[in-house]
Amino acid sequence: MEDATAQLRDPRGSRAKAYYELTKPGITGYVMMTAGVSAFVGARGELGLALALHTMAGTGIATAGALSLNQYVERDADAVMHRTRARPLPTQRVSPMGALGFGVVLLLGGLLYVASAVGALPALLTAASALMYHAVYTPLKTRSYVATLAGSVPGALPMLIGWTAATGVIDRGGLALFAIGYLWQLPHVLGLAWMLREDYARVGFKLIPPGGSRSIGIQMAVATALLIPVSWTPAMLGLTGTPYLVGATALGLAFFWQALTAARSMTDENARRVFFASLLYHPGLLVLMLFDTARL
Repeated sequence: MEDATAQLRDPRGSRAKAYYELTKPGITGYVMMTAGVSAFVGARGELGLALALHTMAGTGIATAGALSLNQYVERDADAVMHRTRARPLPTQRVSPMGALGFGVVLLLGGLLYVASAVGALPALLTAASALMYHAVYTPLKTRSYVATLAGSVPGALPMLIGWTAATGVIDRGGLALFAIGYLWQLPHVLGLAWMLREDYARVGFKLIPPGGSRSIGIQMAVATALLIPVSWTPAMLGLTGTPYLVGATALGLAFFWQALTAARSMTDENARRVFFASLLYHPGLLVLMLFDTARL
């Protein structure tokens, strides 16, 4: 009742809040941070403030547009799932055409921003991320578990977008950061998929691998095990130093232990622990990169 009264008192504020929710600000903000840290590492700690802000802003605007369009495309499914039925479109706080126009303007505006202020290659990667998200991952969600593997690509591309913003090239360093982001995405998404399996089943999303709990646990364990040596590559390439290497190893072993526990017994609680471990692992790794990037 209080929310309804507030909306009547301030409909414009409520409408603005609903559009803001369309952008999934938590995810958008994290993508901006990821691109910014990656650019900082690519610049070997000598990233100019203007380039940092342009990289983060452009990536954020385009991401907000892509996520808004995702809510437009999946509005019917969102209305069925418990986790998403309070979103702006299912609750009719934003019209479908309003969400479509909003998403298109943000996505195209973000791409133009990145192209003009940062460079053509980061803009192409940003466009590729949005295309992969909407043309591959989203339609595959109701067809095949391959969607989970494909969806980790746009999830990891902000690392490469930030890198190319600073360096102008795709090289070993950028690919190393992309690989870290890709492998991290898998246990993160799989843990969430297991916790939400009943919701996903209601709309026919096939994000859990064939074989069920045993298969999903094995894949979590394998991905987190691979993350440990892959996370060493920035140090091996001279991009970071020993503090990063030690910290990355400690984070990786802790993450792997949670995944291994889930592989032995895939319960909701163990899947939740893997998911929350993923929420600590990647930001922790970014912080280590930020403070231990080798200077030029």
